[in-house]
Amino acid sequence: MNTDSLFQPFKLKTLNMKNRIVMAPMTRAFSPDGIPTPDVAEYYRKRAAGDVGLILSEGTVIDRLSSSNDGNIPHFHGDQALAGWDKVIRDVHGAHGQMGPQIWHMGIMANHHSGWLPPAEFEGPSGFVNPGEKKGQAMTEKDITDAILAYGKAAADAKRLGFDCVEIHGAHGYLIDQFFWDALNQRTDQYGGATLPERSRFAIEVIKEVRRQVGEDFAVIIRLSQFKPQDYNYKLAATAQEMEAWLNPLVDAGVDILHCSQRRFWEPEFEGSDLNFAGWAKKLTGAATITVGSVGLTGEFMAAFRGEASQPASLDELVKRMDRGDFDLVAVGRPLLADPDWVKKVQQGQVDELKGFSKEALATLV
Repeated sequence: MNTDSLFQPFKLKTLNMKNRIVMAPMTRAFSPDGIPTPDVAEYYRKRAAGDVGLILSEGTVIDRLSSSNDGNIPHFHGDQALAGWDKVIRDVHGAHGQMGPQIWHMGIMANHHSGWLPPAEFEGPSGFVNPGEKKGQAMTEKDITDAILAYGKAAADAKRLGFDCVEIHGAHGYLIDQFFWDALNQRTDQYGGATLPERSRFAIEVIKEVRRQVGEDFAVIIRLSQFKPQDYNYKLAATAQEMEAWLNPLVDAGVDILHCSQRRFWEPEFEGSDLNFAGWAKKLTGAATITVGSVGLTGEFMAAFRGEASQPASLDELVKRMDRGDFDLVAVGRPLLADPDWVKKVQQGQVDELKGFSKEALATLV
């Protein structure tokens, strides 16, 4: 494999990356009471030492009582949690890495299998956890305002602690995505609406507040997905025109990079073109994009939770698309979860040393 295009530098505002490889956010839940431990810091430090261009943290929740459904998910608020993240970023910078936290509110969720519950009822746009299934409470306008401010405060804390960027989680059926999705957002006020651009108001206000808090020169990323965990074939934007009407206002509000999540990066987004989600997003907005989805492995990520193992796969198709300019950056998840030196092995052509992935890898911090 000729992977030279993956190892070109990338610069944008506060980002000054040595290569085009991003560690994708992956929930690990090793932070008791929401506080990242020294083991969490060491986990990220190893990836920085392994030459990952940019590390995006696992989802870390904002300061809302019901922003999480798991007591071991890290917080990005409160003195103790932020002290934990301070050690993380100091260790990552000490290993010559760059990193941004992914700030997150889960919205209305199913109860965690452990039985843990947050101290307040789950909240979302209209009280739905699945289409037609009520759970939790619909957010009041004050709830929405307070949540927007909490995203902004988390972003400000990320900048204050010395992180290199911030990513807003707007994908995979969590709070911001619940506002995007008509089946879960049936509001009749200014945060609802019949069209996707109307239902994007909450996301746009979050982005504007984040941008206000971090200033113009700090890199802001948003992660988006067409699919939903409840429906892998669902598309928020069914056509390129609908996607353009959805994404351009997000960029105009202050997003620098669109992180376009799909289950398999090689699958085309719309008929008549082999462009994937990230390729279309870049074409329609002109913004930088990150592609992600089963990079470097034979199986997609949801299969891992069903116990299906994945083996190393060729990067030739990825490199071909990178070479023609479809996207700017590539997010790698499970290979980096299992092996902190994956990037070095790829760069040095040590293909025989690349590892596969099994669900057992989720149980430890390597």
